[in-house]
Amino acid sequence: MVSVDTDEAKTRLSELLALVEQAGEEVTICRDGKPIARLVAAPGPMPGPLRKNPRLGPVVFLDDPCAPLSEEDWPEEYR
Repeated sequence: MVSVDTDEAKTRLSELLALVEQAGEEVTICRDGKPIARLVAAPGPMPGPLRKNPRLGPVVFLDDPCAPLSEEDWPEEYR
């Protein structure tokens, strides 16, 4: 984590933004040695409702999902 004073942040803003964007670094901006703000990378766009979420793995079916249920798979009240 990088800490800079407000005057230095004004002078080096483009450089600090590049550091946050490219290296994923977090920058703390201080006034009189006390932290007042943080520069962090913005989250990426959310996947749309029809796009695959990259955090989800593939779906694996161990059995045929369309196969009929056996007698013991049915609840007692529906047999």
